[in-house]
Amino acid sequence: MFGLGASEILIILIIAFLLFGPKELPEVGRQVGKAIKGFKDTAEDLRKSVEPELNLIQQEVKMVEQDLHASLKEAEEEITAEPKAAETGPATSPKTGPI
Repeated sequence: MFGLGASEILIILIIAFLLFGPKELPEVGRQVGKAIKGFKDTAEDLRKSVEPELNLIQQEVKMVEQDLHASLKEAEEEITAEPKAAETGPATSPKTGPI
């Protein structure tokens, strides 16, 4: 719980007992419990409202990434095709006779 060890929780309980006394301590505990539950509920609601939007953005990023990879592959194929065309030489031009 919040990264607290047993000894730290015990110290907090002793301080709370000294501050609030035995009569008020149960009520303070209930209030703290309600506050923690409220924070957890709010965090869960926030996660539920943000998660669909985040998933949508992730899908869009994946689509853009796929488009970029396809464009890159196409460009690489064009670049490797050009030297091959240059190696075969220019296309033969029709021979013209004397005019």
